[in-house]
Amino acid sequence: MSKKSAPKGAKKPDSRREYREKELYKMRHSCEHVLTQAMLKLWPKIKMAMGPATEDGFYFDFDPSPAGSGQALKISEADFPRIEAEMAKIVKDNLPIRKKILTLAEGRKLFKDNAYKQEWLDAIKQKKQKPTVYWTGKEFVDLCAGPHVKSTGEIGAFKLLSIAGAYWHGSEKNKMLTRIYGTCFATQKKLEAYILQQQEAEKRDHRKLGKNLDLFVFADIVGKGLPMLTPKGTVIRKELEKFVLEEETKRGYQHVITPHLAKVELYEKSGHYPYYKDIMYPAMQIDEEKLILRPMTCPHHFMLYKSRPRSYKELPVRFAEIASQFRYEKSGELSGLTRVRLFCLADAHIMCAKEQAKDEIKNVLNLIDYANSVFGLKKGINYRYRLSLGDRKDAKKYYKDDEAWNVAENILRQVLKEIKAPFYEAKGEAAFYGPKIDIQMKKVNGQEETAFTVQYDFVMPKRFELAYTDKEGKEKEVVVIHRSSIGCFERTMAFLIEFYAGAFPVWLSPVQVWVIPVSQKHFNYSKKITKSLSDLGIRAEARNEDDTLGKKIRTGELQKIPYLLIVGDRELKAKTVAVRQRKKGDLGAMKLDDFISKIKKEINQKK
Repeated sequence: MSKKSAPKGAKKPDSRREYREKELYKMRHSCEHVLTQAMLKLWPKIKMAMGPATEDGFYFDFDPSPAGSGQALKISEADFPRIEAEMAKIVKDNLPIRKKILTLAEGRKLFKDNAYKQEWLDAIKQKKQKPTVYWTGKEFVDLCAGPHVKSTGEIGAFKLLSIAGAYWHGSEKNKMLTRIYGTCFATQKKLEAYILQQQEAEKRDHRKLGKNLDLFVFADIVGKGLPMLTPKGTVIRKELEKFVLEEETKRGYQHVITPHLAKVELYEKSGHYPYYKDIMYPAMQIDEEKLILRPMTCPHHFMLYKSRPRSYKELPVRFAEIASQFRYEKSGELSGLTRVRLFCLADAHIMCAKEQAKDEIKNVLNLIDYANSVFGLKKGINYRYRLSLGDRKDAKKYYKDDEAWNVAENILRQVLKEIKAPFYEAKGEAAFYGPKIDIQMKKVNGQEETAFTVQYDFVMPKRFELAYTDKEGKEKEVVVIHRSSIGCFERTMAFLIEFYAGAFPVWLSPVQVWVIPVSQKHFNYSKKITKSLSDLGIRAEARNEDDTLGKKIRTGELQKIPYLLIVGDRELKAKTVAVRQRKKGDLGAMKLDDFISKIKKEINQKK
């Protein structure tokens, strides 16, 4: 579901917008039940597993070959019209949707032939809760916590979108199920607008563009979720790194390099190990040490800070690193460059006095806003902020110190108010060691995704005894601010590929210029032009293949090359180049020096 930008300044969610979103969620949740009811009507032997409403629709997982059913049922997108017709009948019948609370025994009996529901009942028992079900009319019931609309007649316009395989619980160790995706909106007009948006998003899908533009590849023998950047993809990555390193250096960051692995003991000390253990790779016993691939760099930077005594005169200490990190993501959740198992983060940790924290957070947000503006992203349109708060009741997840939480959350809130940032608040989204500001990017498909964060940490300084000597010679504890300037390079690349639809600005384009000769007799001139450009650091290629001029131009446009320089008899004689600019077409003949001045200016200004 596409979310509109929040009003500027501190805010509670707009009650009307919040109400609409809740009602739409209920409608989608109910539509998911209607889908399941329709599937069981058409294929009585199919087993329902699970499925939620989502941010922009819903999905449901079905087992097409439950135990004892014989051959698996074959269901494809060709069946969608038939399924949608059955769903439409259920909606038209305006069946009541009623909630009922059961005992565990009643739940066991009701779903006695469904192993998936029995597993959910096990989880409900473990949480010491009572199972709830929702009946749709008198024939269909599903185990569900709700909420739902009152009757099927309240469900608006819907459409089934796609079908895919999905492992139960996202683990490849479990059975492969059939997942059907759909969406639902209050009106047909809104549904059609969403479909158009998704069609545009499909054209911009970074996985397709990445393949077509030769930016990255995967190989089974290398491993799932481990992308390899091609020479072209590596140019983009290196340009992003160069941009980050230069900008952070200007802003007082000191760049460091730390190991890609560490003793498990380090993460036990930080407290990360209990929280991240399930997404960390297995420990390795090497000699007398138990080592593990790092899922984050925080403890490494803390140990650098602790390597010698620190004075108040040094603060703030800003350690930054282009840091590779390793996390085990479930295979069912891996997706192109957006969800990988090895990623590289533009990471940093700021050790400062408590009275410096507010200004440091402002400076970080200023850096993030600046970087986003260079990419062409607009605050409040392409991204907004989420103030992610802790949950005082959840002592298992969050460090227990109510006063520290209040101070930290208020500082972040004040900063957002003072810079007049578009933000909203979300309880239970904080890190275990403190609240954070999440930068929420709006993707081409309308969904929001966390791109990078700024975190206020009052826990790690205690665990690592991170301190400094103040003016009076007394030892004081620092505050740590965790931050990323442009986030994970892989995810940022995926976002930019889709945002630009592969047509990168000149400074980021893997190839900036193609020099295209009209015929073979112009090959030497095209080589000379290309060398002149390359010698000045401009990424240029001479296209001296035996193809027609028209084909070379069309290929250059498909490859989204920013500038095509055509050279023929006229250009050779006048020592000029005929310039074609992406999206603008022919610019006419130019002296080579004039063209170099033009493109250099664009590159340097990161237009």
